Amino acid sequence: MVERLRPGVEWFKVGSMLFTAAGPDAVRMATAAGAKVFLDLKFHDIPQTIGGGVAAAARLGVSLVTVHCAAGPDGLRAAADAAAAATTVGQTGLRVLGVTRLTSEGGRLRRGVLKAATQAHDAHVHGVTAAVRDARVIKMRFGPDFLVLTPGIRPAGSAVNDQVRVATPAQAVRAGADFLVVGRPVTSAPDPQAAAASLLAEIARAARRGGPVSTPQAVPS
Repeated sequence: MVERLRPGVEWFKVGSMLFTAAGPDAVRMATAAGAKVFLDLKFHDIPQTIGGGVAAAARLGVSLVTVHCAAGPDGLRAAADAAAAATTVGQTGLRVLGVTRLTSEGGRLRRGVLKAATQAHDAHVHGVTAAVRDARVIKMRFGPDFLVLTPGIRPAGSAVNDQVRVATPAQAVRAGADFLVVGRPVTSAPDPQAAAASLLAEIARAARRGGPVSTPQAVPS
């Protein structure tokens, strides 16, 4: 998939299924091809273990990594400190994102999402993952430099699958998202390269029509 989508796609997600099957080699293969890696392992453990996991991700050359906000302030701070320490010694510019709530969850979650985002912000992590419907209020509350990555992106007419809180690429751009995670609409498409190109074109059109200053990045998973 990396070979088919490079160089048009810059970012690739390595999630728990791929990492369990292939381990760090999956990350090394993507970075060797010139791609940036979003390591989505959603660390949720004691602070020492979380910090160690983030430090290991930095040594691998990962660019983004996730930590569950449910790990609490100490866990989030351990992740932020590990990323900062890695940057200090020149390993990588790794950024940490706190996972607020999963996009497979339904219901009225705004209060819980904002509480989790507040914890992440106060712990000095770089941003959060959140559904598109919550992205705009997070940006308004914490400012443009606080990153928001939005999973559950589906082009209009695509199957929702097991996601609940989904949105189109254009909706994500208008909400201020910095990263858009798109999985099956690309990886399961008959022509993944054409599907990715179509998504990138939609992102660019939405950005020109009044989206954020910097064009959001699409992250196939």
